[in-house]
Amino acid sequence: MVLLESVPNDFETRKLLSLPQEEIVQQKKFADRDMKKSRKIVILLSLCVVVMITQIYMITHNVKIETVNYYTKEETDLPELYVITPTFKKPEQIPELVRLSQTLLLIPKLTWLVVEDGYEKNDRVEAVLKRKIGLNYRYLLAPMPEKYRNSSYAKPKGVSNRNKGLGWIRKYAKNGVLYFADDDNTYDVKLFHEIRKTKTVSLFPVGLVTELGLSSPIVENCQFIDFYDGWIGGRKFPVDMAGFAVSVEFLLSRPNASMPYTAGYEEDGFLRSLAPFEAKEAQILASCCSEILVWHTRTVHTSPAKRNNLTTVYKNSNLPILQELIV
Repeated sequence: MVLLESVPNDFETRKLLSLPQEEIVQQKKFADRDMKKSRKIVILLSLCVVVMITQIYMITHNVKIETVNYYTKEETDLPELYVITPTFKKPEQIPELVRLSQTLLLIPKLTWLVVEDGYEKNDRVEAVLKRKIGLNYRYLLAPMPEKYRNSSYAKPKGVSNRNKGLGWIRKYAKNGVLYFADDDNTYDVKLFHEIRKTKTVSLFPVGLVTELGLSSPIVENCQFIDFYDGWIGGRKFPVDMAGFAVSVEFLLSRPNASMPYTAGYEEDGFLRSLAPFEAKEAQILASCCSEILVWHTRTVHTSPAKRNNLTTVYKNSNLPILQELIV
């Protein structure tokens, strides 16, 4: 009886037992592989069903995925932002402009005024600007006056550039907001949403400034009290260049406003030139100056690249082309 029960009744099983041992092992491998494939197919089909059910639910119940969007449908009439960026030829120039342009591409209704300290436009800079599709820009020239360039004292870098940008705004803009954005700083995109609120002059904190690591208005109950900065130096407005924005209408109402060629006092001199204007009249942004949305980061200075003679060994390679792209 035991022998009879041990004899397989299933035809396929009897057939399997009649095969050589090697073929039995091989067929088991095929069976295991087919089983794994079947499981994967079942899992994928299950995921597809879940996704389809989720999409149907979202459509029928009008469910929307929340995203961080500072510009709602109601904000269709955004004021134009005019961002002035001084620059000059140096090894870090192109990567700094590329990095900043990636941020500005995220901001709607923005005109970027890139102002070069030089007598000729830089082909590499123009190439960077032209390939940023969708970024409205103007590339201007504003060489530093020779008397300051040849001075043995601290040079007022970026002043001629910024004044050139101010002149362009006076000529072509009627409203909007002006902001000085150095090419080596780091910007939260929220900053540009904030400064659109500027009606006259707005103030906000800047990180990584002086040994205090901070330059900011001192605020209580969202009201200006004083300035906090690592270097006062007799300045009426001890602020960083990245720590304020100005309404274009307000600028146009001050026809003599400009930036002085005085190293260390550029910001103070410009804000003084907006008189009549006092710090207590400024708008306090960035959640009553409780947020840092811009940092005064600095790119490590790089020495000019050494030039190797590539005209013989590698003249037909990519290296001569790349060598022309570095400073």
